[in-house]
Amino acid sequence: MPAMSSATISFQTPPVQRAVFSARVLSIIPPMTQLNTPYPSTAYLTGFLRSVGIKAMQEDLALALVLRLFSARGLEQVRERIAAQPKAKRSPLVRAFDGAFDAYHSTIDATIAFLQGCDPTLAHRIAGRCFLPEGPRFTALDSYVGKAGDDPLAWAFGALGVQDKARHLATLYLNDLADVLREAIDTRFEFVRYAESLAQSQASFDPLAQALAAPLNLVDETLRELTLATVAKHTPKVVLISVPFPGAVYAAFRIAQTIKLHDASIVIVLGGGYVNTELRELAEPRVFDFFDYVTLDDGERPVLALLEYLAARRTATQLVRTFVRDADGIVRYIKHIEPDVPFAQIGTPTWDGLPIGNYLSLLDMLNPMHRLWSDGRWNKLTVAHGCYWKKCSFCDVSLDYIARYETASASLLVDRIEEIITETGQSGFHFVDEAAPPKTLKALAEELLKRQRKISWWGNIRFEKSFSPELCELLAESGCIAISGGLEVASDRLLALMKKGVSIAQVAQVTRAFSDVGILVHAYLMYGFPTQTVQDTVDALEYVRQLFAAGCIQSGYFHRFACTIHSPVGIAPHEYGITLKPLPHGAFAKNDVQFIDPTGVDHDALGVALNKALYNYMHGIGLDDDVRKWFVAGTPKTRVAKNFVARALSENSRE
Repeated sequence: MPAMSSATISFQTPPVQRAVFSARVLSIIPPMTQLNTPYPSTAYLTGFLRSVGIKAMQEDLALALVLRLFSARGLEQVRERIAAQPKAKRSPLVRAFDGAFDAYHSTIDATIAFLQGCDPTLAHRIAGRCFLPEGPRFTALDSYVGKAGDDPLAWAFGALGVQDKARHLATLYLNDLADVLREAIDTRFEFVRYAESLAQSQASFDPLAQALAAPLNLVDETLRELTLATVAKHTPKVVLISVPFPGAVYAAFRIAQTIKLHDASIVIVLGGGYVNTELRELAEPRVFDFFDYVTLDDGERPVLALLEYLAARRTATQLVRTFVRDADGIVRYIKHIEPDVPFAQIGTPTWDGLPIGNYLSLLDMLNPMHRLWSDGRWNKLTVAHGCYWKKCSFCDVSLDYIARYETASASLLVDRIEEIITETGQSGFHFVDEAAPPKTLKALAEELLKRQRKISWWGNIRFEKSFSPELCELLAESGCIAISGGLEVASDRLLALMKKGVSIAQVAQVTRAFSDVGILVHAYLMYGFPTQTVQDTVDALEYVRQLFAAGCIQSGYFHRFACTIHSPVGIAPHEYGITLKPLPHGAFAKNDVQFIDPTGVDHDALGVALNKALYNYMHGIGLDDDVRKWFVAGTPKTRVAKNFVARALSENSRE
């Protein structure tokens, strides 16, 4: 890829330079990200830009789009589109919605208000199962075993859990409506993975370009209206669009397309987690029909450099980690070397400008740990930058967001926490680190207790032995309610191959230490890792079963291993016994790479069994059964001792 070298340029900026740009900068969260709390990227950028004297604002168009579509007027528009379709082409779900339209239309606004916490007394009517129309998503309730006439949700919510029960039913109701929207309006619609296939490891820009050139559907038209209203409200000169996931890419390009057609003088910048992982070799000039600049890695320094350039304070060759399209239509990468803004100097994220009271507390899963990702508005914060371990072979350890590890003092972290509580009025925090370091968490807990600052928090860790029972108790006293960590493939052989730095016995001991002090534990699980056999998979599920049965973990999620070009497996596949397939030719996204595993195992089929088993384990079902019941006939018997976890816990208690 052509690049502009800056090796001979000696120009350096101070660590933080104030007021380099006087015009207004708007940061946008595009659809779809989260509905229960703002994605934190714009909060961090806005807080930082304001700290250096720049007029910065932010908007969450993901939430705005959902609130507009899932409203009485939005449903009317959906029905109008359905009426224009031939009846023969309407699916059974769409016909059912049309037939029950009055019931949906009369309940949607009240249900949204309830999920926003505005009308809690409505819970009694929703929980009574006579208020909301019930579509296919409700059929799962019939699978819960009970006596005739029993409440199928009584086991989960009891007699007094009315609010939670109502939120779960209201969530099923919204999912029914999302299914209608998908079948009647936009087949790509999802609350999280919206049009994901157009961008995820998509070497060619053609599918995305074709989608963006297609006539607008109702979702597109609604997003266009919201975008124009946002631009009119803030009158920005620069718009920053942060794209964390492939499922936010299509809408981000639609937003940029709308702004360019409205006012081509507005500078539009693309960045975020998706860009940092999948567009590092960007060479597709058509991207710049929508965006003027694309930046990599942490945004603070590249954005400051860009704003200085726009203010005629530096030349184009002094841009930092920025893709541009030159006058000849060639994409060039400018990498002027300047230090990133230290983690301790990025300032406090701000949620000012975001409609904190409008987010939706959803309850998809009847599991006390799993619900945290969609229920409640959490203030998202990092306690450190990067990962202190950075050895896991499946992880993007070569990229900045993992490789550059920096910390801040506990005093500064609690200062930030207190500022955020003052601004939002809410004391719940989700620490979104790749793996929060034990020493930092210990110091943070001690500082919180010293100041008598009462918060509730949860975050991601490594299940390492530093988390002793004493430290777990300290963390619980400081407000820790839950932790998540990577167990990955529950196999000591494969954990060693992954360079995970933990063993199954150690994980059992650490997770039990958390559980014993009332901290919920979620395990990230993986299948399909190189050289993983069917026997490995069966054994892994047996370990997981025992961990659930022993009360060590309360929640988990199995995901299929994906080899990325930035991970040790992708960089040195021969060390893991696999051969990489050639990457598709293209100038757009590159991340996941297919590989040939000599084991020849059908991991997709195994994944169905693993996820079915895990779903049941999270609901306390099947914990005493042989794990082979979840797999097809002929699956080998597990080699794991039935008392493996119990023995590990017993040995730990004697140490």
